[in-house]
Amino acid sequence: MVPALDDPKNQWAFCPSLPAAAFMAALFGLTTLFHTYQAIRFRKWYCVVIIMGGSLETLAMISRSLSIQYPTSEALYAIWFVLVLVSPLWINAFVYMIMGRMVYNFIPTQKIGRIPARRFGLYFVLLDVLSFIIQVAGAVQAVGNNLSATQLLRGIHIYMGGVGLQQFFIIIFMILAIQFHRDLRRQQSTSRIASAWRMLYVIYAVLILITARIIFRLVEYSSGFTSTIPNHEAYMYCLDSLPMLTALVMLNIVHPGAVMPGKESDLPSRKERKSREQMYTTPESMDLEATR
Repeated sequence: MVPALDDPKNQWAFCPSLPAAAFMAALFGLTTLFHTYQAIRFRKWYCVVIIMGGSLETLAMISRSLSIQYPTSEALYAIWFVLVLVSPLWINAFVYMIMGRMVYNFIPTQKIGRIPARRFGLYFVLLDVLSFIIQVAGAVQAVGNNLSATQLLRGIHIYMGGVGLQQFFIIIFMILAIQFHRDLRRQQSTSRIASAWRMLYVIYAVLILITARIIFRLVEYSSGFTSTIPNHEAYMYCLDSLPMLTALVMLNIVHPGAVMPGKESDLPSRKERKSREQMYTTPESMDLEATR
């Protein structure tokens, strides 16, 4: 027996669509499986980040489907609520990692804004992790039936602060991406550079989709829980789930493993960098350099 909407145990304030949630879970699952195949095919293990993002989006829709079937389960609702809020951060982090590798592969100096390629992705991923922690902390505090209005608002304000911080980091990243854009224009046009342009345009598109989703979430919770937006799931599907699904599919179509294939395109590890430095500082290599 489905509880009435005014039942205090019912986690839903409206009647959500089970077919819609199941359909989105299937779509997210398919693109994630394809990302897994591409990671194995191109042997790009950093792609585990995008696989994690797609998996969390899939789990969010699965838990939403289960929550619709068991509307009095606070745990199922909490899992869906938290996952749908934080899973896009993994997609965001993957874009940062791609750009670091593009700087390494396509910019002769292997630097953008004085930031070396090997640290570019690392810095932005760490900033992404910071906003991730803040958003999770806020989302977790905003879940539950027995919370006071003050507790709910505090949780949602913390979450919105994390989202705003994420967008601030995206703006900084975009400024550096534009610098990369300018440097890439100076490169001689080749098929390899053409593939880099496709990857860059996909990065722009993904960041625009993430930004649109951030704006939606900020508007949704700008009035706390008094907004009617959460009670109309079409907004969530069109302005949150669909943009993230589109981002995942675009990264399937233009995959960094195809744009930057082979072991030589990967960022060198610290051990590899030391090995190269030693190779160029040995007496034999110095003698060879002196004879040139």
